[in-house]
Amino acid sequence: MAYNEKLDMRIGEIVLDWGTVRKKMFGGTCYLLNGKMMCGVYKDFLIVRLGEKEAVEALSQPFVRPFDITGRPMKGWVMLEEAGFKGKALDAWLKKARTFSASLQAK
Repeated sequence: MAYNEKLDMRIGEIVLDWGTVRKKMFGGTCYLLNGKMMCGVYKDFLIVRLGEKEAVEALSQPFVRPFDITGRPMKGWVMLEEAGFKGKALDAWLKKARTFSASLQAK
């Protein structure tokens, strides 16, 4: 299945100004900040790296689920259905991912 290219373009419009690099991964795309994965697109889902504590908290929100495409969820990551990142909500999720990713040691 192809990934949501429209979502990828929306993400890119926001995060490319942050010095991120776009890479194809997971059959979709991923944006790296300082060499660390930060966010991306998997099928029609937004995927964001929030860290373990924030990810657990995010799972209590509607339209959010663990990022699990292999049967083993990726710790610290969540995936969101489109209803969870409409309008300005996309900016908020991406800023959370940026905050966490910026706290990691650069590669």
